[in-house]
Amino acid sequence: MESETPLFQRIKNLLLGRSRNPQDLGIFYKLSLIAFFAWVGLGADGLSSSCYGPQEAFLALHGHIYLSIFVAIGTVLTIFIITSSYSQIVELFPHGGGGYLVASKLLSPTIGMISGCALLIDYVLTVTVSIASGADAIFSFLPAQWYPYRLDFAILIVFTLIYLNMRGVKESVLPLVPIFLTFLVTHFFIICFAFFRHAPHLGEIGIAAKSDIHSAVSQVGFFGVFFLIMRSYSMGAGTFTGIEAVSNGIPVLREPKVQTAKRTMRYMAISLSFVVMGLMIAYIFYGIGPQHGKTLNAILLERIAGGWGRFGFFLILITLISEATLLFVAAQTGFLDGPRVLANMAQDRWFPARFSSLSDRLVIQKGILIMGLLSALLMFLTHASVRFLVILYSINVFITFVLSQLGMVRHWWIARGKVKKWVRKITINGVGLLLCSFILISMIVMKFNEGGWITLFITAILVLLAVLTKRHYHKIAKQLHRLNSLAVAVQLQESAAQGLKEAPPFEPQAKTAVLLVNGFNGMGLHTLFGVIRLFGNVFKNFVFMEVGMVDAGNFKGVQEMENLESQVDKDLNRYVNFMKQQGYHAEGISVIGVDVVDQISQITPRILERFPNSVFFGGQLVFEKDSLFSPLFHNYTVFTLQKRLYRQGIPFVILPIRV
Repeated sequence: MESETPLFQRIKNLLLGRSRNPQDLGIFYKLSLIAFFAWVGLGADGLSSSCYGPQEAFLALHGHIYLSIFVAIGTVLTIFIITSSYSQIVELFPHGGGGYLVASKLLSPTIGMISGCALLIDYVLTVTVSIASGADAIFSFLPAQWYPYRLDFAILIVFTLIYLNMRGVKESVLPLVPIFLTFLVTHFFIICFAFFRHAPHLGEIGIAAKSDIHSAVSQVGFFGVFFLIMRSYSMGAGTFTGIEAVSNGIPVLREPKVQTAKRTMRYMAISLSFVVMGLMIAYIFYGIGPQHGKTLNAILLERIAGGWGRFGFFLILITLISEATLLFVAAQTGFLDGPRVLANMAQDRWFPARFSSLSDRLVIQKGILIMGLLSALLMFLTHASVRFLVILYSINVFITFVLSQLGMVRHWWIARGKVKKWVRKITINGVGLLLCSFILISMIVMKFNEGGWITLFITAILVLLAVLTKRHYHKIAKQLHRLNSLAVAVQLQESAAQGLKEAPPFEPQAKTAVLLVNGFNGMGLHTLFGVIRLFGNVFKNFVFMEVGMVDAGNFKGVQEMENLESQVDKDLNRYVNFMKQQGYHAEGISVIGVDVVDQISQITPRILERFPNSVFFGGQLVFEKDSLFSPLFHNYTVFTLQKRLYRQGIPFVILPIRV
């Protein structure tokens, strides 16, 4: 081993931080978020939508501004209905109740996969819409000649957030807390000022509202007005995405997770309702209309504080900057939850298994890169147009909402004889199901020809890829069945054995075979028998190494990590006992980590010190037909490990295993 850290590792430590130890039992506390920080990192998705949701809903009314009152009321009711129904999901799924898991467990794995694919596209759009809208807010107060650089700025923010998330969850939330608080304070002040300023004129506003409603009905009829309100409502439906994010983000919350999640959703529902309702009514008070290059919030601020001199200028500046930054915080939802959904689906083999792996900073690095790069591509293709992105947005999250609520209704009905207050529970989720279904159908109808079909098409493509991936892994599992029959045969031999043979004298200088295994299975046994078949009695000592891989599936708490360690030790003991039955000296060495190559490289010197005459072995599956995508679906770690040990002058033999 080299005495100094390689240059690449030094640069990596400088940029992303030093590796974290997954065996540190306090790491879950250090990485977890209390309700307030979860509100910032997860709930900000919903709250930040007040920067574009009310605007798009307001503009969709085509001048009938007083109809926005009905839209605002409907939005607030929807927020509290969905929050209440998701509180029950959190209670039923205390380790994470995202749409993928809920639909998979309560409906079927295939329906869960559809829900997961819809969520993945929604989270990419969450990142894209939030950052594009944030760029709009910033460029609303910059000189007009700077506007062409808005797209470049938005893409730069995407890559900045990729970097922050590669460092780790908490690092990506803490620096943004002051701006989050600034947003709350400034918007609370602006909304309250607008209300108190116009309180004496509420009677006049009421008369104007009545007149506007009669005018709209006379022009387009009652159903025309209803359609107009529903279209406006659908344009602001991205407001509700943060609720799903909280239930899906439970693994990063502080214990007790259920109470923390429910408290986070409560904070979010109250703050979001206040800001959305307040802004839409403030638009009415000040007669806000569209202006090129400016958001409605920027126009509102200028109307309110434009004549307040230097104080007004700084208030507008600080408020718009806080809006932009909060939108960047909202993009965190995509980076926090999107990779986690991808990892969960990879665990179930809907996507390549490697997408569930963690980096040495204990984050889902591949998922973060995928979400970020797709968002940057979408930003480029749409020229960061919020108007167009909003059309693509929010359809998918309501697909997930509908499937989650349907699963909960089915669950309460099946468990009706075993659960107390099941009528109340099924009513809450039932109302949520009806509301979300109505909204989903309305949005598909209204947004389809305007570009909504693009979202549905991309989601369908992702579903197709998931089905093909699952089919591939299922085919491979059938091929591996013959190998795993070896484990059954060895198990029978263990049961029939009458105790262990007398262990031979330990000879550290004797030839030693060091085998890399991954569980007590056919592949590990085939590798072992291959060594014996090829080398006969050359090796007197056998050492079995296993790296307990920490991934998104088991990195959820102290108990899961202890279970992983216990399983690894159990697997190794079976290999050791089997070889002792054959009259060999055998030992097992285990380590827990996120990278097999790094972990093996670190423990190799210890093995060579105890067994100087060691030869390392690893098995590699060889399939009948390899394709261009085989490296994406399968593990070729042994080749990387062989190269690493080769540079240190350590022999490593790869044994092919045909299936």
